[in-house]
Amino acid sequence: MLQRVELLLLPEQAALEQQFPNYIAHYLQCRSDEIKGFRLVKRSIDARSRDVKIRLFFDVATNESLPPLIAEIRHHQNVNNATPILIIGFGPAGMFAALRLIELGYKPIVIERGKDVRSRRRDLAAINREGIINEDSNYCFGEGGAGTYSDGKLYTRADKRGNVQRVLHSFVEFGANEEILIDAHPHIGTNKLPGIVSAMRERIESCGGEIHFNTRLIEFTIASDKIKGVKVKAVNNIDNQFTFEANAVILATGHSARDVFNLLHQQNIIIEQKPFALGVRIEHPQSLIDKIQYHCSERSAFLPPASYGVAGQVAGKGVYSFCMCPGGIIAPSATAPGELVVNGWSPSKRNNPFANSGIVVSVDENDFTESNFLGPLAAMHYQSEVEQKCFEAGGGKLVAPAQSMVDFCEGKNTAKIPKTSYLPGVTSVQLKDVLPIKIVNTLKFALKDFGKKMNGYYTNEAVLVATESRTSSPVRIPREKETCMHPQIKGLFPCAEGAGYAGGIVSAAMDGERCAENAVKYLML
Repeated sequence: MLQRVELLLLPEQAALEQQFPNYIAHYLQCRSDEIKGFRLVKRSIDARSRDVKIRLFFDVATNESLPPLIAEIRHHQNVNNATPILIIGFGPAGMFAALRLIELGYKPIVIERGKDVRSRRRDLAAINREGIINEDSNYCFGEGGAGTYSDGKLYTRADKRGNVQRVLHSFVEFGANEEILIDAHPHIGTNKLPGIVSAMRERIESCGGEIHFNTRLIEFTIASDKIKGVKVKAVNNIDNQFTFEANAVILATGHSARDVFNLLHQQNIIIEQKPFALGVRIEHPQSLIDKIQYHCSERSAFLPPASYGVAGQVAGKGVYSFCMCPGGIIAPSATAPGELVVNGWSPSKRNNPFANSGIVVSVDENDFTESNFLGPLAAMHYQSEVEQKCFEAGGGKLVAPAQSMVDFCEGKNTAKIPKTSYLPGVTSVQLKDVLPIKIVNTLKFALKDFGKKMNGYYTNEAVLVATESRTSSPVRIPREKETCMHPQIKGLFPCAEGAGYAGGIVSAAMDGERCAENAVKYLML
């Protein structure tokens, strides 16, 4: 008989895998030799009480063998001479779209403005050390997209949008640790993602797919409201322009491709402004977050660095934590000179001394209108204005404006900013002079409230670093619900985060697969 067993164990007990049969037998009130097999299927931390436990779910077989776990296997084939489908962008959506097209017998041709992961590292070093932004190769643009250097969190609530386990198994196939299949909040780590991304690219190329790095989209080729291909140019060489022909294009450029949003608008392709969220990235000592979340003076060696999630409403505005990074680092994520954007990431071991999280406030059409921004690009211009103001306040070279938490809420200057993980450095600034006043007032109220919910959270040991502004796309590219195709341009498939239909690696990957499947259906009509 196969049954699901839930065990609640102390962290040190959960670390003794050899004792699992005994724990299970005790739970089932049977002899351990009656257990013919078991499989750990889910693991999470229950820190709601002072007695922190690990919650484990097992599939257990008694009196019969445990059936093998059969994972869906991708059946890739040679598509070198197959019908082409263009993919613009090689982030999670673009990668998984390409892999799915190969399964379906179509040739993916990927256009990526950035570089491969190895070459991309040099540009990231220049950002951190010298404050120099390469507009085509940075934390957002390049092989693997923003996902490659933004932590590798694989947790998603979008399990109705596609096959989450299929995506997770794919990451394991290409080199991720199998623990992502059982952890409630799976995480790969920024240090391991580049190798996985490279392995995916090698598979795509070995099957006959094409990936064109350092190549920027400059025009959609359209005839009778149907996609016929795209015009592109080599990065840093405006004279080297050429055309790719195809009757289907998957547009997966991510939430920061402002040139693509402008291009769509210039070509009179329908787009819409979209609400997003904006705020700061807050960094605490990881030991303090551990103390708060685990109700202890020192974290057990059997527990991972603690994370947190907070949310609230202030005068009708939502405010919440975003992309929380235990044992992480704050990174500069601007995509053009003259703007200041921060994000966070963690290595696989999450062993850095700081914990950081975005704390952001929802912004909408009323905010854009009050700032005199109108039309489909209003949210993008609002976002850009705040980022430029933060850059100016930092003084250049991506030095970020920052303020201690209590000082921010009380309107005081921070004489000395506590040490942070942000490599370009920070400078003490009154953030009320940088951020929109509604954002400031909402954050002040919310941070005090979060401090009541998490005793110790509200402290001047915490540093607010501006600005966290790329939470999601400021533009929505409309598409039909069933076909995923643009309602105006046949053969154009807006995809994932950049189009406003995903938020994170897994949901973007699933949307990439869905758009690939719909593009194939369209070509088969």
